[in-house]
Amino acid sequence: MYAPDYDCALPAHCGAKPIRAGGVITAVSRSAGHTFSKQNQPGIRLLAGLGVEGDAHLGETVKHRSRVARDPAQPNLRQVHLIHSELHDELRAAGFQVGAGQMGENVTTRGIDLLALPTGTRLHLGDTAVVEVTGLRNPCAQLDGLQPGLMAAVLARDEEGNLVRKAGVMGIVLASGEVSPGDAIRAELPPPPHCPLQPV
Repeated sequence: MYAPDYDCALPAHCGAKPIRAGGVITAVSRSAGHTFSKQNQPGIRLLAGLGVEGDAHLGETVKHRSRVARDPAQPNLRQVHLIHSELHDELRAAGFQVGAGQMGENVTTRGIDLLALPTGTRLHLGDTAVVEVTGLRNPCAQLDGLQPGLMAAVLARDEEGNLVRKAGVMGIVLASGEVSPGDAIRAELPPPPHCPLQPV
């Protein structure tokens, strides 16, 4: 299996803020085709080194079409897409109607700040599945196809003016397992120094 190199020169405290180490899965989704949205499921199976069984993005090498066009031999760092349901709450408060799976995620979470996790965090999902967080999902114009203005709504600027991408995180599957709504999530942080997430 491909093992990303997470070395970084940032200090251990860089961007540090409290991280809630646990949460819960509120929905799981997959799509056998390259559709933007994914259908909710009663459960999904994560396969080590591959991704979500039955999903179009399953595989050791890239499956997202734009990336395949550039280099089909690239390692697939986007096997699993996770979004925090708190984002859905925020979007609904802004007038959007967005539910689990509609923005393309496989796993919808609550109670864990996905965007604050450092690169290389291991998420233990349910009894046996483990996903290693590789980076941020980079929002694309397809979001506006779901609802106009949605792409801008999942982008923001921090106090220093840096772009904040809120559309979830990507990961690779380290250990296989069945994952269902109601399953617990436990975050295992990597040893410091911690590297903030970057788009993958």
